[in-house]
Amino acid sequence: MKTRRTFLKASLMAGVAASLPIPAIGDSIGKKKGWKHWVWINPNHNDPEADLQKKYQQFYEAGIRGIFFEADSEKHFRAAKSQRLEAHRWIWTMNRGEKELLQAHPEWYAKNRKGESCATQPPYVGYYRWLCPSRPEVQQYLEADVRHILSKDYVDGIHLDYVRFCDVILPVNLWDNYKIEQTKELPEYDYCYCEVCRTKFKEWRGEDIQNIKYPEASLSWRLFRYLAVTNIVNNLAGVAKEHKKAITAAVFPTPEVARRIVRQDWTNWNLTGVCPMIYHGFYKEDVRWIGDAVTEGVHFLAGRFPLYAGLYLPDFKSSAELQSGMEYALKNGARGISLFGNVTDEVLSALKAASASIKA
Repeated sequence: MKTRRTFLKASLMAGVAASLPIPAIGDSIGKKKGWKHWVWINPNHNDPEADLQKKYQQFYEAGIRGIFFEADSEKHFRAAKSQRLEAHRWIWTMNRGEKELLQAHPEWYAKNRKGESCATQPPYVGYYRWLCPSRPEVQQYLEADVRHILSKDYVDGIHLDYVRFCDVILPVNLWDNYKIEQTKELPEYDYCYCEVCRTKFKEWRGEDIQNIKYPEASLSWRLFRYLAVTNIVNNLAGVAKEHKKAITAAVFPTPEVARRIVRQDWTNWNLTGVCPMIYHGFYKEDVRWIGDAVTEGVHFLAGRFPLYAGLYLPDFKSSAELQSGMEYALKNGARGISLFGNVTDEVLSALKAASASIKA
């Protein structure tokens, strides 16, 4: 366990490092070279090689320059690279429900304000098994995982997903799904109150969070959790730097939303690029909000690394609306689009048209 001195040093160093811009690998925000679009994919290991070559060639021709693969598939990675696409491994970071891990280290999992562990009582859905970012063992485990992935020559970078705390408040469009109204922070969804977090917070601020009457209103407690996740990310960024490879992340749509509902302070991370999931339908917003979200993110990043607007394809009612959403993102400062969903020929056509209509 870290002492108060070493914990404070780590927190301060994370803050100092976050204030220093790091160059993006394979991209430069200062040297615009046209749009750079991405796709999130879960590779099908049974896909024929010829089909992959054709699909990835079509991706490249539409302006896509990289793929985030949710699983390891050397065949897919090498096929993408043969078509001049970057191939990045997309991983679930803090949300880890592997059976072996749950059985071996249930103590690593986050606890809510009621003292319930994600290991035995996952919130919302069965696969929500959140690790505690304050534990050194968790940090070491994740570093080893990322180091192993990046050691492979066909992997161009690491893409972090679920790199946050559990949603203390869900996007409003999901409230009906879970038969819940989250107009305030409820204790069963507020993490993490495990012994390690409580001890480290007390060492830092001299007070047990359990003794604070309204912990959900404590600004120091919020900052503590922002720093805990930031420390995880920036240590993984160090691993990526060792391998001279890129590190990106899928994050919540705006800096304000991310901090408020998942304790995610992504503008202070040492990344080479970020993909805010600007899923407008989840927040009951129309496509114009995509531009608003991009504007906020670009403003607070202040040029540290590029932002690629993540769009959820099922949210769009037509190809015309999709193109409009893409244009809102690009004209408000996104350096590209990241697509989640079924990337059809119509989607690729909309991407081409949006890219042509807005000057990079």
